[in-house]
Amino acid sequence: MWALRRASIPLRSRGLKAETARACLKLTPSACVEDEGGVSECCPIIYGRSPSLNTVQYHSGYDSLKFIVSRRELSSQADARNTKEEEDGEDGFSELGATTGENNDELISKSDLSGDDEDTEEPQNELELSDTDTESTEKKSPKGRRAQSEMLKEILEAPVGNVRSTMDKWVEQGKEVERKEISLVMLMLRKRKLYGKALQLSEWLEEKKILEFTEREYTSRVDLFAKLHGLHKAENYIESIPESFRGEVVYRTLLANCVSQTNVKKAEHVFNKMRDLEFPLSAFACNQLLLLYQRIDKKKIADVLLLMERENIKPSPFTYQILIDAKGQANDIAGMDQIVETMKAEGIEPDIQTKAVLAKHYASAGLKEKAEDVLREMEGEDLKENRWVCRFLLPLYGGLGKTDEVGRIWEVCKSNPRSDECLAAIEAWGRLKKVEEAEKVFEIMLNKWKKLSSRDYTMLLKVYANNKMLMKGKDLIRQMADSGTRIGPLTWDSIVKLYVQAGEVEKADSVLQKAVQQNHMKPMFCTYMLILNKYAQRGDIHNSEKIFYRMRQSGYGSRLSLYQALVQAYINAKQPAYGMRERLKADDVFPNKSMAGLLAQVDAFRKTAVSDLLD
Repeated sequence: MWALRRASIPLRSRGLKAETARACLKLTPSACVEDEGGVSECCPIIYGRSPSLNTVQYHSGYDSLKFIVSRRELSSQADARNTKEEEDGEDGFSELGATTGENNDELISKSDLSGDDEDTEEPQNELELSDTDTESTEKKSPKGRRAQSEMLKEILEAPVGNVRSTMDKWVEQGKEVERKEISLVMLMLRKRKLYGKALQLSEWLEEKKILEFTEREYTSRVDLFAKLHGLHKAENYIESIPESFRGEVVYRTLLANCVSQTNVKKAEHVFNKMRDLEFPLSAFACNQLLLLYQRIDKKKIADVLLLMERENIKPSPFTYQILIDAKGQANDIAGMDQIVETMKAEGIEPDIQTKAVLAKHYASAGLKEKAEDVLREMEGEDLKENRWVCRFLLPLYGGLGKTDEVGRIWEVCKSNPRSDECLAAIEAWGRLKKVEEAEKVFEIMLNKWKKLSSRDYTMLLKVYANNKMLMKGKDLIRQMADSGTRIGPLTWDSIVKLYVQAGEVEKADSVLQKAVQQNHMKPMFCTYMLILNKYAQRGDIHNSEKIFYRMRQSGYGSRLSLYQALVQAYINAKQPAYGMRERLKADDVFPNKSMAGLLAQVDAFRKTAVSDLLD
């Protein structure tokens, strides 16, 4: 694995002296490189000539990084962005507590990989934060017992804000409050994304001193604060935790939330603090940085690998998965395969999620046969026995255009489908342009579950948007509103796409602005970019600058892709962009080669052969 890092550009060519290699790295601002969708664009990942990982190179672009070597520090000026798909209440979700052990990389959902550019309907992103105690509780508690939890039932039925009074009545009636039951209730509240009720329950427990708080309970509170009130409030809460319980797990949780929200500056600050507090460096913490840089600045992947090598941190399966995905995004299929070989040589077999990532990148690269081979391997000999893989197989076969395979797999699930299987089927039929089939699956969901989540509606809404079915999309939105389903950023994204695909950009702009004003929530980066790119294509400078301003107000200012779209508006309008270089500099955004070319086209004072003659 370390051969991967060693194959990178020699230290001296990166501005690092040999004697400084013993120290850890401190990263200063580097260019934010993103694609048009708001997800980080792949910096060059070079595949060498040797068949071993010794030649897999992560080109780091170190000349622009301006490395400064300092003891146990990382810093950056990059900005924040939300990325991650909302998880449904039916999906597995482990209660956050003491995230002990180095195998807790499942804390970050695998949907963060493969360039999935989804966001949650919550102010912050979802994290699958596992907990040893709760996992054991979950294993010992069959679904029937979960459904029969009287405490959970009463909390779910309680009006928002009434959890404290509900629990007061519970105690007055002489009912017991046991730690295992509380763990189960917190688990189910998190699965349903009822973070507000989970936080109220946590606060009630501490206020009444019914349970003695341990590091696990404090860690859970940090996670809930980060999700509901933001990273700053969560960080402040940590300062109030008794010092004896303010351990690595607490800071890990904060770090994971920073990564989930793609807040680079804050994530690196927390990482630095963990090092300053002399917590042992773990693969978990390094994986968070790898996942972060895989999204926002792939040049820094090599630097994390260097840090891991310096600290003798062994890569985990999730480390390999992140690197495989980064290779796939760079369309370096040979390099991706080589990492898989190295992974196997280390005795680590790719899991289903990793195989799904491989299949997706094979398909994107046009290697359909290789993708199908991986899918058959995922399926195994008996799909009914391995039914849980159906939710991975359905959209992948849909992306490959395999109608028969989608139909075959759906038949296995159709008689008694799970929520995630239904969503996967809707996505698959949508990719195949089989809108009626997608609608039939949605009808099954309506009949099976009393109330659907916003994610359920949004999945079908995406199908309508991708097929430019504006009227059906509007009808579904009305149905969603009539059902009382909460509409948030994920749904806004689909609504905006619905109007943009129909050519009604101004309407999409208006709808998004009203949604923000009414709900005081932050839209997804890619939602804004849909509108900005359309205005830029028209050469509409006024509206492009308006969206640019709104994005800055939302905290999306320091993005290279944002400036690229804005400059493109000036180019298409054939107008100079005065002061654009100064604006970039003020936001600590450093132009790459492509951006430099764009800036030259809108430079009002650029010299040409003709201008030189006239001068």
